[in-house]
Formats: sequence, structure tokens, C-alpha cells
Amino acid sequence: MSEEKANPYAVLKLKEFRLFIIARFCVTIAIQIQSVVVGWQVYKIMSNRISQSPGAIIESIIGFGNEKSAALALGLIGLAEAVPSIAVSLYAGHIADVVQRKRIIAITLSVLLFCSASLLFFTTQPGEFVFHFGVLPIYVIIFISGVARGFLSPALFAFMPQLVPRELYRNAITWNSTIWEMASITGLALGGLIYGFLGIHAAYSVDVSLVLCGLILVFIIQKKPLPEVSEEQGVAEKIKAGLRFIFTNKLILSAISLDMFAVFFGGAVALLPIFADKILHVGEVGLGLLRGAPSIGAMLMAFYITHYPIKKNMGKTLLWSVAGFGACMICFALSHNFWLSLSILIVSGMFDCVSVIIRGTLMQTLTPENMKGRVSAVNNIFIGSSNEIGMFESGVTAKLMGVVPSVIFGGCVTIGVVSATAWVAKSLRELQKLD
Repeated sequence: MSEEKANPYAVLKLKEFRLFIIARFCVTIAIQIQSVVVGWQVYKIMSNRISQSPGAIIESIIGFGNEKSAALALGLIGLAEAVPSIAVSLYAGHIADVVQRKRIIAITLSVLLFCSASLLFFTTQPGEFVFHFGVLPIYVIIFISGVARGFLSPALFAFMPQLVPRELYRNAITWNSTIWEMASITGLALGGLIYGFLGIHAAYSVDVSLVLCGLILVFIIQKKPLPEVSEEQGVAEKIKAGLRFIFTNKLILSAISLDMFAVFFGGAVALLPIFADKILHVGEVGLGLLRGAPSIGAMLMAFYITHYPIKKNMGKTLLWSVAGFGACMICFALSHNFWLSLSILIVSGMFDCVSVIIRGTLMQTLTPENMKGRVSAVNNIFIGSSNEIGMFESGVTAKLMGVVPSVIFGGCVTIGVVSATAWVAKSLRELQKLD
């Protein structure tokens, strides 16, 4: 291996890749700030009976002023984003393979800018009238942003490898994950801090500014030619080809299935406002720290893997990392100490980062260039199911079982899913190297 390829900082020498990850850094911070503020805002509305007008449709259905209703309302945030994102994903993947990927990214970021500006407008005096409808306007904006992110994800996935040579894919994926985790830490912590000290208006203002910065940086990157169009005729046939590729590639299918089923049950992010308020008693600032803790662990692990790549036992490493994530969720649910809970979430982020890097490298390495958009779209459906719909699952199970038992149940199911995958997916279990 040449010195450049062995250099963990090699890909950062490429100007357009630097612009790409800085733009993604800004947008990710904005998205994470928004997620913290929206979650806390919805929680306060639902738990404090802020909105009781006849137009408050959602509140009238699920109820006010109790912990379980607030948990379900928080879970609905994930559902409001996941449903449109998943609904458009397959078509969005096709579009990412036949339309300039930079153009798609620019358009979707413009839509996200509109959504952030709308949430900011709702906090102004002229915009307060929307809360005659309770939390419904917030869900509408989240729904629109879900559509945009459904198109954004496959475009980003397919655009990044066009900025770097193939021999630097792994280096680029690891740095992309590192920057994303750094942005998550910054965004989640900033979301809690700005909201706690400066208020909701300031938090949404920073959100708008960062999305605008990301959009400007994307415009600076040069357009890249699309790869040769695949031979299938028609949109339906092209989408089917992407699905066939996923479902006939046992390594990719088992890796993303593991993520979908395990994280679907194992995540507790949607319930963190309740843990911060009712169990750990740390308020908005503590919520920001809790939300940022997994990203701290993930960033540390990504930085470590950048310098010391995983070179053997890839499949077993992936399986153990997901099982470790599930165990962390069980321990987090049982903890009543803020610092212990924070430490557990940091460790959970370390485990999750290993899974993300292995799965991402598998997909980028094994997927043909002219199919990356469609394959990424299928992956987005899996990831959307495990994260955003997982938030809804957390809200529903918390409504039925209580907050702490629901997280313990989810962690146990996660470990069970890993055991089943290890039993049936021999190719993944025996995977040694990613190259």
C-alpha cells in the first residue's frame, strides 16, 4: 500500500471532499439542534397543557398532561419524518442515478431551509397563531422535511464517491462518519444549551443559519458527470434492479437487516426528554448532553478506526457491536444517576459507530457506481425504519409498558435479533475483510 493510501488524512487533501464534509457538518448540526428543540417543545406542550384550543387535533386524540401521552407524542415526531422519507425513497434512489446529484442536494437543502425558517417563524409574534392547532403545525413541517431527507440521503451517498478515488473510499467513509458524529455532538449539545440559556427563537435562528451555510458550500462544489446509465428500461425496472441487487447480496442484506431490526427496538432517543425531566432531573441542558453523548462515543471510535482500521473478523465485530449497543440500552434504562447514564450512552455510541463504518464500507465497495442511488434508497428505508419509526415504537411501548420497562424490553429484543442473525447469516458471521 502506498504512503498516500496508508495516510489516515489522505482524503482530507481533496478540496471538494473538504467542502462536502463541511457542508454536511453544518447541515447535521442544524438538524440535530432542530431535533432537540422540537422534541423539547412538543414535550412541554403535551405535558403542560399549553395548547387546549378546539384546533389542537393531536392533543385531543392522545391526551394532555401525563408522561405516557407525552411519550407517544415524542414518538410521533419520528413517525412524521419517517413515513414520507420511506415513501419517496425508492423513487429518490432512481432519481439519484439519473439526475445530477449536486442538483438534488441543492434542492433538498433549500426545502430544509424553508422548514427551518418556518419553525423559526412559529416562534415570532406573527407566527404564534399557528399554535391554535397545537402541535399539528410542527408535525406538518417535520413531514415536509422527511420528504426532503428522503431525496437527500441517496444523493449524498452517491455523490460522495464521485469526489474521491476508489482506493480512498474507506478513508472517506470513516472521515465522513467522524465529521457526522462531531456535528451530532455539537448540534445536540448546542440545541440544549442555546434553548436552555437563550430560548427557542435563538435556537431556531442558528438552525436556519447553518442550513444556509451548508447550501452555499454545496453550490461551490463542481458538478460531476453521472455514471453510465444502467441497461434497465423504465423507472419501475430500474427500481426493481436495485432491490434485486440488495436482496441477492447476502452480506449487504444481512448487515442492513441487522441494523433495521436491532436499532428499531433498541433506541431510546425519543424518550430522552422524559429521562432528562422525570428520572434524571437535569432539564434542557442535561437533555442536550444526553442527546450528544452517543455521538461523543461514536466520534472517539471513528477517530480511533481512522488510525487503526479494523482488519479482521469484520462480521463478528459487527455482531458484537450491535449486541453491545442493546446491552447499553438496558443499563441506561436501569440507571438513575446522570453521570452513569451519560457514560453508558457514550459507550453505546462507540458500538454504533463500528456498525455504521462496517456497513457503509460494505455498501460503497460492493455497489456499482450506476446503482449507488437505488441501493442507498433501500438502505434508507431500512435505516428510516430503525431510527425514525423506532422512535414511534419507543413512544408506543412506553405508552403501554411505561418508559423504563419499554427501553429494557427494546434492549433485550436487540440482543435477541443479533443472536438470530449470527445463527442464520453465515456469510456475515464469517466475514473477515472489507476489501
